[in-house]
Amino acid sequence: MGEMTLPDAAWRHWDGLDRLARVLGAEIGEARFVGGAVRDTLLGIDVADVDIATTHSPERVTGLLGEARIKVIPTGIAHGTVTAVIDGKPFEVTTLRRDVSTDGRRATVAFTDDWREDAARRDFTMNALYADPLTGKLFDYFDGLADLEDRRVRFIGDPLQRIAEDHLRILRFFRFLARFGDAPDPEGLNACTHRANDLMALSRERIADELLKLLVARDAVRVVALMVERRIFVPVLPEIGTAGASRLATLAHREAASGIAPDPIRRLAALLPDDPQIGGEIGARLKLSNARRRRLRAALEAEIDGDSRALAYRLGKEGATDRLLLHSHSDGEAAQALAPLQGWEVPRLPLSGGDLIARGIDKGPEVAKLLRAVEDRWIAEGFPASERTNAIADSVVDQALRSTSS
Repeated sequence: MGEMTLPDAAWRHWDGLDRLARVLGAEIGEARFVGGAVRDTLLGIDVADVDIATTHSPERVTGLLGEARIKVIPTGIAHGTVTAVIDGKPFEVTTLRRDVSTDGRRATVAFTDDWREDAARRDFTMNALYADPLTGKLFDYFDGLADLEDRRVRFIGDPLQRIAEDHLRILRFFRFLARFGDAPDPEGLNACTHRANDLMALSRERIADELLKLLVARDAVRVVALMVERRIFVPVLPEIGTAGASRLATLAHREAASGIAPDPIRRLAALLPDDPQIGGEIGARLKLSNARRRRLRAALEAEIDGDSRALAYRLGKEGATDRLLLHSHSDGEAAQALAPLQGWEVPRLPLSGGDLIARGIDKGPEVAKLLRAVEDRWIAEGFPASERTNAIADSVVDQALRSTSS
């Protein structure tokens, strides 16, 4: 890319950002934008978060922000990070660092004032780009601009060493490849393949976080197939294989054809065997929330008989969409089944147990049983309005009362 400056972008005009940069000494080279905001701006991608690197110690940053009456939160002060809050918007400010020791899961760091030393401890060249907040001048110590132009995800330095420092970088390599890359850097790919067993040392929460982000990236289908080919999942998720990669490809095609946004839990379900018990086990292994575990299990149930709206009433639109996309027999069948759900809001039964009691049913378990019977007929008739629902209720109650009297 040659000599470049950071293109103008909406985030560079956020209220208070210039002032924050000046307070931190940007005018004399003591603060720079770094990482995702720089990378994404160069790629023309919208930026949601802005990180600032500085030569000041965390204590000095805290003092400078306090003097300027900028709210500061010590979010990770032991690792050099504080959060400045301006008009409710957070900005992470991190002191330049170098690694003292690492064990593959966490690092002990020391602070430095050397920008190149700070860049050298980052994972990929495209994430080690800095920009002057005031002039936009770019600083590139490891040819990240050329890699960004070529959409090449490349480790800084020796890939094996980078992975030894933080094993999560294996999954980050593939996530960034799925989001930004065209072709994998061979040296990095081989290192990830060689060290895949290192993933076993990571917490399952960290694995889940990276995996779910990867699954909704623009090129997730191709990259997951590559990961399966390279046996990356085997140490921690051996249930994911070539069949799962094929199901993911089918799902992604159906999502795109139906105009449905990619969803990480639905895509995780596609990777797994059609077995709710396995889904539950993997949800627990990955420490997913209870709601996500339930959704994963439900998505792996193959039952989709009946009307799509009836299914959505039982499972919710999200759950019905999961099941219809995953278990329809063809793309056309999936599209046809999903069509009735577009723009449709799941209704509520316009009747309660109290309404049945008012019709002469005694309080007790019979009320719930009859209410379910009314609901079943209401669903079968396509969720009719209150007048028809009352007629259904009258019929169910009359039948129950006649049965009791006889």
